[in-house]
Amino acid sequence: MNILEFTILIWLGSLGAGFLGSLTGLGGGVVIVPLLTLVLGVDIRYAIGASLVSVIATSSGAAAAYVRQGFSNIRIGMFLEVATTLGALVGAVLATRVSNASIAIVFGIVLTYSAYLSGRAQRDSTRDIAPDPLAQRLRLDDSYPTAKGPKAYRVRAIPGGFSVMFAAGALSGLLGIGSGAVKVIGMDQIMRIPFKVSTATSNFMIGVTAAASAGVYLNRGYIDPGLAMPVMLGVLIGSLLGARMLAGAKTRVLRLIFAAVILALGIEMIYKGLTGRL
Repeated sequence: MNILEFTILIWLGSLGAGFLGSLTGLGGGVVIVPLLTLVLGVDIRYAIGASLVSVIATSSGAAAAYVRQGFSNIRIGMFLEVATTLGALVGAVLATRVSNASIAIVFGIVLTYSAYLSGRAQRDSTRDIAPDPLAQRLRLDDSYPTAKGPKAYRVRAIPGGFSVMFAAGALSGLLGIGSGAVKVIGMDQIMRIPFKVSTATSNFMIGVTAAASAGVYLNRGYIDPGLAMPVMLGVLIGSLLGARMLAGAKTRVLRLIFAAVILALGIEMIYKGLTGRL
């Protein structure tokens, strides 16, 4: 395989990763890193560096579209980014001090849990709940567009959501992913934010989280422009396509396919990490 074929293959894989990551709010990094390491034989730290660049592109592409459509809650995103940024810095520092096998095992566990989250049916988070005093003080309650007009929702459990976002940031810095799975479960299951709003706000947040840890990887020399460029371009285009489809899409089938793919990748990553093949 020559360099051109290698680059095209990376671009096509990144295109699909960005598309599915944008629709599900999980981010394309959960596919990019296993694709580069398991299929193409790239060192996992360079794969993580390229993935972080792609995560920034995903956020820049999809988040802008979601903001225009009215799905993203900017106030929640900015508030929770404080926690994710701090966590990302901690995770990025840890990533330079642990072995490839350890990173692969942790990544595999995150992938299998992401598969579980992506594949299961989502409950309705929009039912009436009591107002949260802290959410009201921070003016986090909002509404999002539906076919029947704007639908209001309330936010709750702010401290719990903030803590989960710190963990999400640490995973992002350690593994080179947007850690959208953790962000979405934090907002959807704990803070009771509607799923589409959680997805859109997660895409808005992951770029800032990734940028914080990408600086550490850049300083360590783990970001290769020749690898990061096709990954970034593929994920950016894919995320824009996914954002266009979110408003009217029934994503159940896509979520099940995505869950099956990342479950297989997660098992493979754990196996390779345990057997020392990375």
